Amino acid sequence: MKAMVLKGPNTPFELMDVPDPVAGPGEAVARVLACGAGLTIQHIKAGRITAPFPRIIGHEITGEIVETGAGVRGLAAGDAVTAYYYLNCGHCRWCLSSLEPLCDNPGGNVGRHCDGGYAQFIKLPAHVFIKLPAGLDYKAHPAQIGVITDALATPYKVLKRARVRAGETVAVFGAGGGVGIHQVMLAKWAKAKVIAVDVTRAKLDACLKAGADAVIDASACDPAAALRDLTRGQGVDVAIDYVSATTTLEAGIKALGRRGRLVTLGGAGRTFQASSLDIMLGEQDLLGSRYVTRTEILETLDIVARGEVWPLVSDVRPLAQAEALHERLERGEITGRAALLVGSA
Repeated sequence: MKAMVLKGPNTPFELMDVPDPVAGPGEAVARVLACGAGLTIQHIKAGRITAPFPRIIGHEITGEIVETGAGVRGLAAGDAVTAYYYLNCGHCRWCLSSLEPLCDNPGGNVGRHCDGGYAQFIKLPAHVFIKLPAGLDYKAHPAQIGVITDALATPYKVLKRARVRAGETVAVFGAGGGVGIHQVMLAKWAKAKVIAVDVTRAKLDACLKAGADAVIDASACDPAAALRDLTRGQGVDVAIDYVSATTTLEAGIKALGRRGRLVTLGGAGRTFQASSLDIMLGEQDLLGSRYVTRTEILETLDIVARGEVWPLVSDVRPLAQAEALHERLERGEITGRAALLVGSA
């Protein structure tokens, strides 16, 4: 099969012929139609996230099952699938409680600890594949369908984690990023008032087009003060931080109103200071959120199938142009998500 292979960190992709994967017991192989390209896998390519090399990266796939191994049930050749990002065990108490991100026996990540979707075929433990609902035209829109598992499912999970209710005010830090702009879209879908916070004018304009009610250029002002001004001093109900730098986390907590919730995920993952007295007096919550459950992916797929939201994929290219696409990712030039079409590689 054709595959884009990374032989080491911070090296260019090499388009290579590699052996077709063969399904072993409990495994399945899918033909990859498309694979999303986001910052997480760019961090692997750039060496900011460690991975064993050589490696085929990519996890946001749209595919079709072509082979199943011994003992596999509920999956058959021809099934349209995507993939869960975590190589969870599927049988610990957390997995059995549908809280797979907290798995006791994690096996790593698709496209990081095993080969991923930048190839014509992908082999995974069968339970890692997720069937696509019948209402999704995955053949017409393979690039858009593949990114749902991360770009849309993550913001959907955050809405539940933060208990966002209709009419509340939600501030999104890093709103112009590939997941942040989808958080703007999902918060509007949840009927919240959305304030997008970023440092790039073009990305703030994109956030307005995606549904933001207001935007804040954090490079030109104190975002916490600006958020309080926009809420007439009341503060926001929810601050969602996709940057998670010390400055953004501290701005988010300072911008919270009474009963406000701060959610941190991804980004820099830095430490920050907060006033325990203010948190107590305001009855505020500090929340962490990591990837999504399989159930949340299925629920998000259904929302898309019903036509209520649609992923923003602004750059779609053939597999052979992976290097050029990742150069744009590294420079922060992608609005929404990017993806590679693999089926015709």
